[in-house]
Amino acid sequence: MRNMIIASTSTIHGTDYLSYLLPEVLEVFQEKQIKNLLFIPYARPGGISHDTYTNKVKTAFKNTIIEVEGIHEYENPAEAIQNAEAIFTGGGNTFVLVKMLHDLDLMNVLRKQIYTGIFYVGTSAGSNICGLNMRNTNDMPIVMPSSFKTTGVIGYNINAHYLDPDPSSTHMGETREERIKEFHCYNNLPVVGLREGSFIRVKGKEELLKGKHTARVFTKDNDPFEVPTDYNFAELSH
Repeated sequence: MRNMIIASTSTIHGTDYLSYLLPEVLEVFQEKQIKNLLFIPYARPGGISHDTYTNKVKTAFKNTIIEVEGIHEYENPAEAIQNAEAIFTGGGNTFVLVKMLHDLDLMNVLRKQIYTGIFYVGTSAGSNICGLNMRNTNDMPIVMPSSFKTTGVIGYNINAHYLDPDPSSTHMGETREERIKEFHCYNNLPVVGLREGSFIRVKGKEELLKGKHTARVFTKDNDPFEVPTDYNFAELSH
């Protein structure tokens, strides 16, 4: 039974790191009597070190009973995932994250643990790896993973930090919507555009949109459509 939070971002503008997600996360920790959190810092936002990134997460949980440890601190990262009470994969560069997970043979290990019901939290890149592949990331391909395949614990892809077109902008580059349409020229997977502050709460077979915003859903050869809070994205997999 899956138990997950798949969030567009770790931080809403003007707030502290993870602050908008902490109430939901801590509620699960209390319910499941979780005291230890394994953090996967491989996405390295801005190129920061694994230690620096892990310390940032430790700071976010400093006023709780939760003890945070980075997976890079373990000699055997696969065993760390298998023995974890809960797992958090942070945002950053999805190419870097996916490369590390494949290089260390951790992608399938993580998938299996999620399906055992371990509580999993992903933000941004950590949410991108919940989809069937990473082809809807917004990140620069600074490294080459051995595969774009990700955990596939949901039946569609995530476009995190989804931005609507700004009609007043003079920017001549493609919009997110145009990029996703390009993706659908060659792929048939649904794509969920998650706006800042939105997340998907997965409990068993339910995959419900949470947060203040609607989400935008893209499917091949169809017009995109908006879905409201509590929409069940599991319908996209049928």
